[in-house]
Amino acid sequence: MSRSKLVIIGNGMAGVKCVEEIIALEPDTYEIVIYGNEPRPNYNRIMLSKVLQGEHSLQDIIINDWTWYAEHHIRLCTGETVHRIDTRGKYIETESGLKETYDVLILATGSSPFIPPIPGIDKERVMSFRTIDDCARMSDYSKTYRKAAVIGGGLLGLEAARGLLHLGMEAVVVHNAHYIMNRQLDQKAAAMLQQELEGQGMSFLLAKNTQKITGRSQAQGLQFTDGSKLEAQVVIVAVGIRPNVDLARRSGIATNRAIMVDDYMRTSVPGIYAVGECAEHRGISYGLVAPLYEQGKVLARTLCGQETPEYKGSIPYSQLKVSGVDVFSAGEISGEGMQTAIQHLDGIQGTYKKVLMQAGKVRGAILFGNTTEGTALLGLVQRGADVAELAPREGARDPAEMAAAALPAQETVCACNNVTKAAIMKAIQEQGLETADQVKEQTKASGSCGGCRPMMAALLKHTHNLKNNGGTGVVATPDKPAPMPVCSCTALGHAELKEILADIDVLETGLPEISLILQKLGWGSELGCTVCRPVIHYYLQVSGGTMVVRELEGHSEIQVRWDDQIPLSSYARDARGLAAQLRASWIGAAMPSPVNVGVAPGPGSLVSALVQDIGLLASPAGWEIYAGGHAEHPVKQGGLIGVAETEVQAATLASACLQWYRQTAWYDEPLWAWTERLGFMSIRETLLDDQLQKELAATLQADI
Repeated sequence: MSRSKLVIIGNGMAGVKCVEEIIALEPDTYEIVIYGNEPRPNYNRIMLSKVLQGEHSLQDIIINDWTWYAEHHIRLCTGETVHRIDTRGKYIETESGLKETYDVLILATGSSPFIPPIPGIDKERVMSFRTIDDCARMSDYSKTYRKAAVIGGGLLGLEAARGLLHLGMEAVVVHNAHYIMNRQLDQKAAAMLQQELEGQGMSFLLAKNTQKITGRSQAQGLQFTDGSKLEAQVVIVAVGIRPNVDLARRSGIATNRAIMVDDYMRTSVPGIYAVGECAEHRGISYGLVAPLYEQGKVLARTLCGQETPEYKGSIPYSQLKVSGVDVFSAGEISGEGMQTAIQHLDGIQGTYKKVLMQAGKVRGAILFGNTTEGTALLGLVQRGADVAELAPREGARDPAEMAAAALPAQETVCACNNVTKAAIMKAIQEQGLETADQVKEQTKASGSCGGCRPMMAALLKHTHNLKNNGGTGVVATPDKPAPMPVCSCTALGHAELKEILADIDVLETGLPEISLILQKLGWGSELGCTVCRPVIHYYLQVSGGTMVVRELEGHSEIQVRWDDQIPLSSYARDARGLAAQLRASWIGAAMPSPVNVGVAPGPGSLVSALVQDIGLLASPAGWEIYAGGHAEHPVKQGGLIGVAETEVQAATLASACLQWYRQTAWYDEPLWAWTERLGFMSIRETLLDDQLQKELAATLQADI
C-alpha cells in the first residue's frame, strides 16, 4: 500500500518534534520529506549561547544527526528555501527551482530576529543572534575588535553578551526598560541578576533608546535619544522575533501576526497545518520550547488519526540558566488585580521567591538562585490553584525534595528534551544512576539549557530516599494526569487513598497496626510521616476503621472552632441556645481542616455568619444557614444553603452540611475550598434532600 507524502517546510525544533512524535505513533503512515534553509541537520537553538560561550561545540547541540534521518527514511533537503506553495496543485517550489508534491503539508517556518527601524541598522558589523553562522561571525569579530554593544536586555541579549565576554570582548547591554528581563522578572529579581552579571564583567545602560548607529559604512557606536553616546565596534541586535509568515501569506493561507491555526493546528487551507513560532493560536504565537512541543504532539496525533485532546494554549514559562544563574518565571507577573501571595529574599544565599495571585488563585511565580520548586509552582499556575495550596505542610522535609515528590509522574521536567519525572525516576531505578551527570547522559534531562537541573537533582535524591526507606517498584508513566500525592511516602492522591482505605476491612484482614496497613499500600516508609499519618487516621475514622489502628502517636484531632461573641439582644437567648446545642452535638468531631462556626442573633451582630465556614443567622422567618465563607485571605462570602423555621431544623441542616464535608472533603481541605471543588449548587441540592439530610445528621452523631 502506498504511503501518503508528508512535507515539512522547516527543519527546526517544532517541526522535527512533530515528526518524532509521528514516527513514535505510526512510523509507516507517511513518506516524510523535510525542507530546511540551513545546510545542516536539526539542532537546538536554545544552546547557541552555550556554543558562543565555549561550553559546547556544534556537534553537541545537534538534536538529530544525518544518521537519524536516514534510519527513519526521511529525505532531508538542506540549504533550500521554499518560496511558493501551490495549494490547488498541492506542491511546493524552492528558490533553486525544486518542486515537491505533497498530500499533507506542515508549515514550521519558525521566526526571524526582529530588526527595528533604527538608522544605520544595515551597517557592517551590525548583526542579530539566531543561528550557528551568527555564532561564527561573532567569534570572528572578537579576534579583531574589543568593544561590543547588545541592544536588548531580554534573555537572548544577556546570553549574547555573556558569549561576547567569553570571547574576550567588552559587552554593554542597552535596554529600553528600567530593568532587564522585564517580561519574565520583577524589579527585585532583575536587580539581583544584574548584580551577578556585573560581577562577571557585563555592563548595563538602562532606560536608553537608541536613536541611530553611528559610523560611515561600519558600526562605530550608538547614539541615544537623550544625546549620550556609546562607542561600539560590534552591535548585536536582540530585541525579539517575528514569525515567518510571508510564504503562507503569498500562498493565500490566513495570517494575522502569524499563521492562524485552530485547536488541532489546522490552517485555513485543508491539508495544510502550522506548528511552532510561525503559528498563531487563539491570538497568541509562542516563542518558547514547551508550547511548541505541546503543539507538535497534538498535530502528530491528529495526522495519525488518533484521538487527541485539542490544544488549548499554554502558560508561558521559562526555567533557565542565565549566564550560570538559575532563573524561573511562569505565568503572569504583573497586571491589574495581581497581588503578592509569597515573597521571600535570602540575601546570604542569593535566592529570591515570589508567587503572585489574583482573586485568590495562583497566577504567576518568579524564582532566582534556586529554581527547584519551579515545576511544582508551574503546575499550580497552570491549574489556577488556590493560594491555600502554597501553605507549607507540618513536618515537611527538604523543600527541593518535597517539590520533587509532589510533582505528578507524567509532568515534564525537561521541556527542551521532553523528559518527564517518570522517565527520570525509571532511569535512576533501573540503571542504578548515582549522579546528576549520569542522569543527564541517560535521559538528556538538563542536557540543553540546564534550567531543569535543580529539579532533576532533587528527583535523584528523592528516588534514592524512597529506595533507602523501603520503597519499591519502578515509576511508570500514567495514562491520565496523576493527582498531587498525599506526601513523599506515596504516589497516591487523596481521592485514591481515601477510596482504598474505605475498602479495607481491618477487622476481617486482621491488620491492627498502621505499619501493616502501610505495608499493604506499598508505602515508602514503615510508619509514614508527620504529613500522611493524620491523613490516614482521618480517612480511616470517617470510613469506620479507626478503632483498630495503632502507632499514631502525636496525632491531634482537628475540631470545630466557635465564634462566641453573642451579645445580649432580643434574639440573643435563641442564638446562645442554638450555639450551645450545636456545640454539644459536635464536640469531639474530627474534621478534615479547622472549621469556624458562627451563630449570629441578627444582621447587626458582632458575629458575621456570612464569613464563617458554617454560619447560622437568626431572622424573622427563623434561621438562615450559610456555608463556605472565609474571614481571612482569601475573603469569601458564604452561600445560603437553606432556611429553617425552628432551631431543631437549623441544627439538622447545619449538622448534615458538616457531615457531608467530613465524608467528601480531602484531608487539609478548607470548607470554602471544598464548596468550590464540589460546586455550591451540588452541595445545596444534596443537603436539601430531606431523607439524606436526616441520615447525614444522624451519622455525625453516631461518629462522635
